[in-house]
This record gives sequence, structure tokens and C-alpha cells, in this order.
Amino acid sequence: MSGTVCLRVVLLLLVATSGACRSAESSTLFVARRGWHIDLGLAVEDLSQPLAGIASHVPGSRYAFFGFGDRHYLLAAKHNAPVLVAALWPGAGIVLLTDLSNSPQEAFGATNVITLQLDAEQMQDLQSFIWKSLRSHGGSVDVYREGPYDGSAYFLASEKYSAFHTCNTWGAQALKAAGFHVHTGGIVFAHQLWSQARRLSREQERKQARKVE
Repeated sequence: MSGTVCLRVVLLLLVATSGACRSAESSTLFVARRGWHIDLGLAVEDLSQPLAGIASHVPGSRYAFFGFGDRHYLLAAKHNAPVLVAALWPGAGIVLLTDLSNSPQEAFGATNVITLQLDAEQMQDLQSFIWKSLRSHGGSVDVYREGPYDGSAYFLASEKYSAFHTCNTWGAQALKAAGFHVHTGGIVFAHQLWSQARRLSREQERKQARKVE
């Protein structure tokens, strides 16, 4: 075998090995329960464009959490009975971005956070789903209004909110878009999504344990 051919073989092996290493990399998805509402979070360093562009509006943030909701309800001055009833009907949706400088466990409590591992393809698909949930124009999105917490902001959603398409429905759809085996139909309440996330976490833990044995 000539030196040129040997060099080409080595280069091909290096490229193949590099691709295998990249595909084997994993990132963490944080599923956070906030009462009746569930948010999905990612480390800011794991975000890619265009999502990284909107998650970096707070300097020094380490994690970005996204949650879907009813615009009228979330922005209402008072959450009285008429506002609650109105949220049951299809209406404009909104996405709340919350940036964290501390860990999700510190922010929400360890018992309210489930972690799931994503490979590179899952991460890309999840971020694509979140981005498509935002109302964009010309490939960009604008902050609609400052959020209720430090380091949070509201963005207009591309989908409507209703009694049958709640924040938790959106969360289940996001997990499914990332390649997880979850049910999305009829997922309305937080406990329905939370139980599925716990199952996914246990399955990943068992799979990891078998690799170690």
C-alpha cells in the first residue's frame, strides 16, 4: 500500500471516529414541575442557533427553561373565575423563557426535577420543536413582554392554548419530538406528563446500569 493510500485510510478513520464520538455525546434535558405546570430546560451551552440567540438575553445564565401557556391567563392582572374559564377555550398561546444562574434543583427543588439524557439528534429535534413553537418573522423572534421572574421573558407562540392543548400537552409533544416514547393525546394535567417523564428516567437508569455490569 502506497504512502498516499495509507494517509487517506488514516484520514477516513479519523473522520469516522470523530463522527462516532460526536454521536455518542449526550446532553441533559431537565423536566421541572412547577405545581400544575411543567417546564423543559436545557443548559445554555448546549443550545444551538437559532434558539441560543433568544436564551442568551440574560448574561451569565446557565440554564434556559421553556414553558407553554395561555397568553390571556398568564398576563391577566387577576386569575379570577372568568379568566380561568376563558383559558379553557382556544386562545393565543405564549412561551415563557426562564433563565437560571443556579442549578434547576436549587431553583425548583430536587424532588421537582427529572433529568433525561439526549443524544445529538434528539437535542437537535427538541430545539427545533421549541423554536417552531415560537412565532417568528424573518427567522427571528422578539421578546413580547418581560416575564414574572428575574431573567424571564414572554414570547408569542405559534400555537393556540386550550383545555385540550395545555402546557403539559406541549411538554409531551416536545418529548415525543425528541424521540421519546410518550403519549400526547389526552395529556392535560401535570401529573400525566410527570409520570411519563419518571418512567423514561427509570428506563434510562436501568439501561445505564446494564452497561456498567
